[in-house]
Amino acid sequence: MNTMTPKQRMIAAVEHRPTDRLPVTTHHVMPYYLKKYLAGASNDEFFARFGLDPVFWLQAHRPDPSQGAYVDPAYTPGFLGVDRICSPTWRIAQEEIPGQEYQTTRYYIATPHKTLTMVLQSNDYTGWVSERLIKEKSDIDLIAEFAVQPLCDVAKVNHWVNHYGEGTFIRSCVNCFDLYGQPGCWQDACVLFGVEEMILETFDDPAWVHKFLGILRDRKVRFVDSMKGARFDLIEHGGGDASSTVISPKVFDEFVAPYDRDVIAHARAAGQCVVYHTCGGMMPILERLVTLGSHALETFTPAAMGGDVNLAEAKRRIGDKVCFIGGFDQNRFFTTSTPEETRAEVRRCFREAGAGGGYILCPSDHFFDARPDLLEAFADEAKRCTY
Repeated sequence: MNTMTPKQRMIAAVEHRPTDRLPVTTHHVMPYYLKKYLAGASNDEFFARFGLDPVFWLQAHRPDPSQGAYVDPAYTPGFLGVDRICSPTWRIAQEEIPGQEYQTTRYYIATPHKTLTMVLQSNDYTGWVSERLIKEKSDIDLIAEFAVQPLCDVAKVNHWVNHYGEGTFIRSCVNCFDLYGQPGCWQDACVLFGVEEMILETFDDPAWVHKFLGILRDRKVRFVDSMKGARFDLIEHGGGDASSTVISPKVFDEFVAPYDRDVIAHARAAGQCVVYHTCGGMMPILERLVTLGSHALETFTPAAMGGDVNLAEAKRRIGDKVCFIGGFDQNRFFTTSTPEETRAEVRRCFREAGAGGGYILCPSDHFFDARPDLLEAFADEAKRCTY
């Protein structure tokens, strides 16, 4: 087979078509890694340095003029670089809180009826929520009535697609909630209210949970509808709080699948390829995940990293239905193994999941630390895995 470009190679894998060799890439390239190990190199320089199939993550939001919405001029986009959209009924302000162990920022969302607050903290590695936005059940009504609706900036997306051409695979995601969120409906709700609290409410007040999830779903549906014409190669939905190591299959069936399935259906109708992201347990719900309608699944996290995935069994059960992305234990094989052991792990993943194509070798989610020699071994050995 003729040599493929990185874009051709990964699109073919997602579509279950033959590839010239095993596609090999990573999820997000974390700023911490670039600063610590590569002297602040760029995302593009990272992929060139290690010879991985390049991925460029792009989120491009624009305001809806019918809402009187606007791009917040006071906000400087951070990691992933998405603009903040505000409106007269959804105004966001922030203040730094001094004297904390970690950098701490309190956010205020002013609506006509109430000001919502959320506190985020961060360190050199990552950020997290330390005060949830939803403190009273009635707060979701404010989201339904006043939350600004971002739309996809198709022109900006296609500008960057043209800029990168055939050399780079363009990924994005279903819109996350303002300030801090994730693509999946259940996952976004867990960020805003707390995962333990959400699980308890599925028993105590399921009607409220369904209402909350419906509000989030409707916002995501409107966003993915606006993605029509945007030439992304793959967009992500889902999240780890919907994994089988967090919730039961019963909760998944009632409170995750119906909402995420709707969003994926709209994304596909808008011409988008979708990967469903489940960082955590997958084995008890593999067939359920397939019914959501995505083209691919990730992250196939192994047990040593807190997941439960047996790649060979997963391939046997659903490998003819979706593309697999992930399955590689970066905690060990990017940090403490020998190059020979890393190469052997690449071969194991290819042997167990690569048969017939439909597999992209990738770490199970992003990483913060990795020895350069092991990344080199990872990329080089994958290129030797040919069909």
